[in-house]
Amino acid sequence: MAEARTILVLGATGQQGGATARALVRDGWRVRALVRDPASPRARALEGVELVAGDMGDAGALTAAMAGAYGVFSVQPSSGQPQYGVTDQEEERLGIAVADAAGRAGVAHLVYSSVAWLGPDTGVGHFESKWRIEEHIRRSRLPATIVRPAAFMELLLEPHLGLTQGHFHFCMRPEQPLQLIAVADIGRLVARVFADPARHLGQTLELVGDELTGPAIASLFGRARGIEASYARFPAEVLAANDMMRRLTDFTDRGGMTSGADVAALRQLVPDLLTFEAWLRQTA
Repeated sequence: MAEARTILVLGATGQQGGATARALVRDGWRVRALVRDPASPRARALEGVELVAGDMGDAGALTAAMAGAYGVFSVQPSSGQPQYGVTDQEEERLGIAVADAAGRAGVAHLVYSSVAWLGPDTGVGHFESKWRIEEHIRRSRLPATIVRPAAFMELLLEPHLGLTQGHFHFCMRPEQPLQLIAVADIGRLVARVFADPARHLGQTLELVGDELTGPAIASLFGRARGIEASYARFPAEVLAANDMMRRLTDFTDRGGMTSGADVAALRQLVPDLLTFEAWLRQTA
């Protein structure tokens, strides 16, 4: 670009924010990140990024960080990930606060990262908090793009899902597909969205790189790692003990975990969008 403009990236020390910050730097943007501790190892690893100390929940810090920014990438700690200790209501409050701050700052392009398969009545708390943030952005008439990433390929390697031990468990029946996206591709797609506002402002994009059944995921992983791998749905006793997984499973049985993503259009933005098999080769 002829003159680099500034994008503020929230969540830059996490998966999506970090991938987005790196992709934007590669594409020639000036990138600013609001981080709690600029001296932390994850913050220091953000090469070429201006670090601003502050918390997403601090309205003053948000306003200061957005000063002079052309765009904002907004992603919140997910209430669906227990390690963050965030409730559905807290995630919603943070997402709305960022949107409102962007409006006050006159930001020209807000990109909000939501979640795929979304609607108002999913029965899944951390999906519906994101839906309410989306609705607030739409009602506010902000110059915005909403991106909805599918399940992260990286998620499948979490120990509690068992794939790395050869016994993969998740929410789908064996014949039901799961849509997937590599975290790095979220960053690359978001960078393309910022680069072409005329095409993307006011749009909602489902971000999907692959769609596979549980047995296919296990088979590809096993072949890539040289192990025997199988798939089975979470057993009933696990679902009975884990309300979130039970709700996700019910949602899947109502047709969730698939969307109307236009993968061909996404590949126009990022031609080498990763399939799960290609991602496995990269992470070997």
